[in-house]
Amino acid sequence: MKFLNGEWLVEDGFEAKYAANIYTSRREGDKLVLFAPFNSPIRNAGMTLDGGILTIEVSSPRENIITTRLVNFALDRSHEPTFPLNADPDNKVVIEEDDNEYRYRSGKLTLHVGKGDVIDFSYEYDGKRIAHSGFRSMGLVTDPEGKTHVLGQMDLGVDEKIYGMGERFTNFVKNGQQVIIWNRDGGTDSDQSYKNIPFYLSNRNYGLFVQDPGRVEFEVATERVSRVQFSLEDQEMTYSVVGGSSMKDVLTNYTALTGRAPLLADWTFGLWLSTSFTTDYNEKTVLEFVDGMLDRGIPLSCFHFDCRWMKELEWCNFQWDEDKFPDPEGLLRHLHERGVKACVWINSYIGQKSPLFKEGQEKGYFIKRTNGQVWQWDRWQAGMAIVDFTNPQAVEWYKNQLRHLMDQGVDCFKTDFGERIPTEDVVYYDGSDPVKMHNYYTYLYNKAVYEVMQERNGSENAILFARSATAGTQKFPIHWGGDCHSTYPAMAESLRAGLSFGMSGFGYWSHDIAGFEDKPTHDIYKRWTQFGLLSSHSRYHGSTAYKVPWLFGDEAVEVSREFTRLKLRLVPYLTSQAKITHETGVPMMRAMALEFQDDPACEDIDTQYMLGSDLLVAPIFREDSVARFYVPDAGGDHAGQAWTNLLTGKSYEPGHWYTESFDYHTLPLLVRPGAELTMLSEEDIDEQCKARGIATAEEGRRYAEQHPAVDY
Repeated sequence: MKFLNGEWLVEDGFEAKYAANIYTSRREGDKLVLFAPFNSPIRNAGMTLDGGILTIEVSSPRENIITTRLVNFALDRSHEPTFPLNADPDNKVVIEEDDNEYRYRSGKLTLHVGKGDVIDFSYEYDGKRIAHSGFRSMGLVTDPEGKTHVLGQMDLGVDEKIYGMGERFTNFVKNGQQVIIWNRDGGTDSDQSYKNIPFYLSNRNYGLFVQDPGRVEFEVATERVSRVQFSLEDQEMTYSVVGGSSMKDVLTNYTALTGRAPLLADWTFGLWLSTSFTTDYNEKTVLEFVDGMLDRGIPLSCFHFDCRWMKELEWCNFQWDEDKFPDPEGLLRHLHERGVKACVWINSYIGQKSPLFKEGQEKGYFIKRTNGQVWQWDRWQAGMAIVDFTNPQAVEWYKNQLRHLMDQGVDCFKTDFGERIPTEDVVYYDGSDPVKMHNYYTYLYNKAVYEVMQERNGSENAILFARSATAGTQKFPIHWGGDCHSTYPAMAESLRAGLSFGMSGFGYWSHDIAGFEDKPTHDIYKRWTQFGLLSSHSRYHGSTAYKVPWLFGDEAVEVSREFTRLKLRLVPYLTSQAKITHETGVPMMRAMALEFQDDPACEDIDTQYMLGSDLLVAPIFREDSVARFYVPDAGGDHAGQAWTNLLTGKSYEPGHWYTESFDYHTLPLLVRPGAELTMLSEEDIDEQCKARGIATAEEGRRYAEQHPAVDY
């Protein structure tokens, strides 16, 4: 929210009141409660009348995290959803006071609150200042419609960079951007996002988490160029400053509070193949695709059935279209016999034509309007309703649909949508505030689906392919990047988004290889295949076009085979890195700035990344096959040592940018000096293929020669 007119004035129709200073305080157990008058310090008893006061509560849910709650009017919050947080009941804090300040310490993080004539909140981690809020940094703004907004601000230092706030397709560094935390189904080429996380990460080694699932607005050097502003339409706002010795350490502390990604089974890191979105398919098509991949020596881990496994206009009915799939149990059994898992597309919407609609309507399982009728509209599915996950009986009903599918042989689910959740004329079963539920809905939706798989398969084999997210849904992996175009700019914006997502506490991430919206060129298909199979999770998917490689030329088949097998060879390394993600919250796909925080050259890089701690990946985004990439210094005992391309053996000295051409079988994939990269051999992969009845590399090449690619 922007409300200022330059530095001194307020825009017409707005009114601003700022916390002036700390007038008085009290201690409530481990909580420090401060009282700040608006606009000017209280000089005498008469000034305590008619002016209002901001209540500031300081607490600590966990070590190295200090939470501030700004309260104007103390309203009943029992009807509002809140993020589940892992508070530590044994956390110890120290509260001190002298003539000049209050000190509130949690672990190595200390908040100094000045007692002068202006607000002064200074955060130190291990004795070093990492964040500061000063003059006019806390207050209330009334907008032209008379609505109250609570705001806070943090100073933005010289060379300070802000990252994160979810999967954002805009510039990787958020300085100069307005970021609105509001889930939307807006594609990948705007400032809208499917996955909005009210958390940012600063290279000054702190994170800021606004603990509200509602519409939080960040102004990163756009309202005041030397500050980050965060605001919320409400009478109160709670935010936590998370300290650490590095940005990685901050993520570790933040995910200790909000949750971490679980460990995943090895098979999840392999290649997933989708039918694509609106493409026509049946049992014959599925078997042709699966057998076509395996016979060409391209091992599949999972096959995904998108929307049209169900009848049109009935999404979701959770029933196979019997005309296309007369024997789903037999088909799924055949996939399992070939070592391939099965995933099906679902969402939380029930079209009016679905046989489930009447049952859900009669039993009150859907979100309702204020007049008691089911909330419906015609976007997406005709007359569709939305499952109300605040109703425990609706949750169990929804889970039962999934249990039936798992009984048939389905292994996992793609939880699509969850962003277009209404806020007007809406009533939830438990009375939840509809505005707060808009973003939070995805947490309840994905949690319900994840729990079914966890119940049946155990945590390691519980895996979603989710599009929407909010804070905490990193506990229900994995997430993919949404509806991107089949272009190089879209490929680059997808990577930017994935890196931002990783800076927001999410450990795993995927994207639609070769793009979703269009038919890719042969060139883009091959380049995106390289990128996709060097991401934490990998899936071919599209909208109107099938994405099997033999439709994109003979070389596409070779590239797909080579990089799928390369990823399988890397599984021991990937699982070791996933363990780090599970234990620390540091993502598998890491921005260069996260891994090499002390190298200024890495601060803005968003066209390459680290896959774990030891592999540098620089996807190629140009038709001329040229890659421009930077090689940092590994530091420590290996400072100054060269990196080596895993695919070509070529060495690269650190501290330099390189511009180089690569064919479709190579790209910059550099091994960090000193790394002990655990990999399987080509022979190991061939043995795995033989055990599953899949063609070996040589057999796959021979089959491909006998069945040349067809361009369509």
